Amino acid sequence: MQASLFEIKGNKIRCTACARYCLLSNGQTGFCGVRTAANGVLNLDVYNFPYAFNIDPIEKKPVLHMFPGTRILSFGTAGCNFACKYCQNFDMSQRKEVTGSYTTPEAIIKMARKNKVDGIAFTYNEPTIFMEFARDVGVLAHKYGLFNIFVTNGYETPESMEMASEFLDAMTIDFKGNGEEKFYNKYISVMSANLIYRTIKNAIDYGIHTEITDLVIPEIGDNLEAAAIMVEKIRDIAGEYIPVSFLRYHPDYKLNIPSTPFETLKNHYDLARSMGMKYVYLGNVQEESYENTYCPNCGNLLISRKIFDSKIIGLDKNGNCTKCGFSTGIKIK
Repeated sequence: MQASLFEIKGNKIRCTACARYCLLSNGQTGFCGVRTAANGVLNLDVYNFPYAFNIDPIEKKPVLHMFPGTRILSFGTAGCNFACKYCQNFDMSQRKEVTGSYTTPEAIIKMARKNKVDGIAFTYNEPTIFMEFARDVGVLAHKYGLFNIFVTNGYETPESMEMASEFLDAMTIDFKGNGEEKFYNKYISVMSANLIYRTIKNAIDYGIHTEITDLVIPEIGDNLEAAAIMVEKIRDIAGEYIPVSFLRYHPDYKLNIPSTPFETLKNHYDLARSMGMKYVYLGNVQEESYENTYCPNCGNLLISRKIFDSKIIGLDKNGNCTKCGFSTGIKIK
């Protein structure tokens, strides 16, 4: 399937889907492994070839401030524009070949409706690399009243964000290792995390509901000074009410460092709170008080969570605190 996100540069093709901007000769495939230059155009090799499907609670993405308690159909494809050495989906993301079951956008939406889910999540690998496929699924999803979510590493381009704005309702933008440049260089094969802040701004400017996660990896990606810089940049772009979740890392793929200690995660939580962030969470933990949502104005319990199970406690249908009337910004379905 011919892609849309590319431009011709002399006798080469420049892919504009992600910030790598791969410049490709005829027959050459980009870093992601699924976008190939051929006869003067760029092909999306995994169009109609999703690799895995699951039905998940929306909280698993995690999306915590939009439609709590809803269910989504999640899928991804082979390939990725990152090379994370700890990737838990490495069998998909680091597979640089077309694989999966032939499934059209129409068939995906039929599957979603049959399972009576509320939305679609493009996840498991980086959805930006199959943006045109995601767009066609997402536009069709809207026709049937389904919402769309990207779980993304934030390495989009302005060109791909413009396309995403046609169908995306929400993005979970995932930092790794507090956004430290040396971490991205060594463990992800990316020069810098700085372009991710551009994606946050673009998402907000397009009116896409945006939440942030940061995977905190002990010993190599848990520096609090780096975390403070990251939080400050996020706050300056998106304000103090954007949800920020610090996630526990578990060893996988090529990285065998032990899981993140709870105390390390709590230090990050306390840091973000001390910097004025109103909605801070810890993920992949079982300490409920760090998963729950409380009113920033009066402290009322708004949403209780236990792992991926949410219960709306103190919100009215408009997302206002039932105790003090504060407008929380949480979207209720």
